[in-house]
Amino acid sequence: MKTLTLLRHAKSGWNDPVTRDFDRPLNPKGRRAATMIGRHLRSLDIAFDHVVASPAIRVVETLGEVATGYGRALDAVWDRRIYLASSATLLDLVRELPASASRVLLVGHNPGLEDLVLQLVPDCQDLLRDAVEAKYPTASIAELGLPIDDWAKAAPAGATLDRFIRPRDLDPSLGPDED
Repeated sequence: MKTLTLLRHAKSGWNDPVTRDFDRPLNPKGRRAATMIGRHLRSLDIAFDHVVASPAIRVVETLGEVATGYGRALDAVWDRRIYLASSATLLDLVRELPASASRVLLVGHNPGLEDLVLQLVPDCQDLLRDAVEAKYPTASIAELGLPIDDWAKAAPAGATLDRFIRPRDLDPSLGPDED
């Protein structure tokens, strides 16, 4: 059995004077949300034996804030292919994960992460999957169980969605802005 946890980067700032999308930093709400998600992961006693992430600034900062709340370092393998990747690219990346890794955290961007969940989890009457399909907000985590012994066997409709946690589920003030 393999467990794949997908973390979308936290809310980034659009008002910062950066020249490239890749360089956008987190905004204060994003920092709070990422720290809260880290605390929640710690409370669930979830440990990862492999972390792979986009090297975009907002992802690097998200992982730093999650680690603060989590209480331990999350040493990532930085993979540029994750930056704005499609679900097909992400699935290829999942299939390349080391066979020795059982519990993987993949940190990246939408719409790729949302589409990957929808590709891996069968379309059935499932409230968690419906929630992902409605919206995969920033700093949200989706935990998927894959009944496989090698990541190379990851296949569409071959996973269960065991958790979907949004920052607003933990603290309503981290929900959507009212503007």
